[in-house]
Amino acid sequence: MTIAQALGSFAVLAALLTIIPGLDTTLVLRSSLTQSRAHAYATAFGICSGAFVWGAAAAVGAAALLAASEVAFTVLKLAGAAYLLYLGISMIVASFRHTAVPETDASARPTGRLTAAFGRGLLSNILNPKVGVFYIALIPQFIPQGVPPLGMGLLLALVHVVESLIWFSAIIFASQIARRWFTNPKVVRWIDRVTGGVLVGFAGVLAVESTP
Repeated sequence: MTIAQALGSFAVLAALLTIIPGLDTTLVLRSSLTQSRAHAYATAFGICSGAFVWGAAAAVGAAALLAASEVAFTVLKLAGAAYLLYLGISMIVASFRHTAVPETDASARPTGRLTAAFGRGLLSNILNPKVGVFYIALIPQFIPQGVPPLGMGLLLALVHVVESLIWFSAIIFASQIARRWFTNPKVVRWIDRVTGGVLVGFAGVLAVESTP
């Protein structure tokens, strides 16, 4: 298998997995609808940075602990579930505490720091062992013989990142079309409650996930 063939094959598989609705899409969509385009991209870049970390780890074999050690997988799984649970509950609680904002002045609603949005994306990705298992299972299969593993792993991760950013951009721009309606304070509160509920659900699924 040549490098070009490996990249092409991986790109097809990664593209199919990217468009499947999941935690990443949920976080980016929520940031776009309730905060701003900049916050949505900050979240997306955080997620993609996590993908690079997993790609490098899988390429050099460090992340193989997840596949070989039940303890390592369980610790990371519970940490990820706890973080998602914290995010979900925080959103739900905050939605009931928001100070009422006049309908005509919805833009005055605080949007939070871009670094916080980046951090949410990064941590949600790094603390998700399912992402690690995805990279562990796939990246080694697409590293041609004789090619430096770390460099090829990062190149494959870059392919996934580019595809993810294209997908996130489509979500962000589509959501911005309806943003005027979604900036209604009542709608924003319900978006946070629904998103929080989804994150709590993801936390529950992650917590009971069995070791691969």
